[in-house]
Amino acid sequence: MTTLSELIKEFQSLKLQAKLDSPNRATLVVDKDKLREIASLLKSKGFDHVISVTGMDYQEQSKLEVVYHFSSYTVEELKDAIVALKSSTSYEDPNFPSLYSIFESVWTGERETFETLGIYFRDHPDMKRMFLPEDFEGVYPLRKSFKIKLEGVFIDKPV
Repeated sequence: MTTLSELIKEFQSLKLQAKLDSPNRATLVVDKDKLREIASLLKSKGFDHVISVTGMDYQEQSKLEVVYHFSSYTVEELKDAIVALKSSTSYEDPNFPSLYSIFESVWTGERETFETLGIYFRDHPDMKRMFLPEDFEGVYPLRKSFKIKLEGVFIDKPV
């Protein structure tokens, strides 16, 4: 069976930005148009589920990043391994292809990332809000430009 280190060398030979962060952690950085292809490749190598989906706002660069964390229940050599698959986009085009058709475990994570950062996942079968109203307008709550209103908030110490 293939180790995580061997897999990363294989990804590097495909001209992907891939690095081994520790014996059981690795990071792949890809263009968003390659997300599905690389997710399928990870699945074929034994990574059978996505642990989490999250996003980050790099306001100073006007870009948003999505990070998927993959792991394996079924391959003994990979059971402790986690691969982070990262991709970014501009503020002007806040959308990514959904990985749902490859990994159904992204269902909630992609929806949460949509709701909190405003990143839309194309082809997700239920891309709707969970907590914010459907007609929500304004700055998404996890964007750096979001400002908390302090009016009417009780603060027990001087500001």
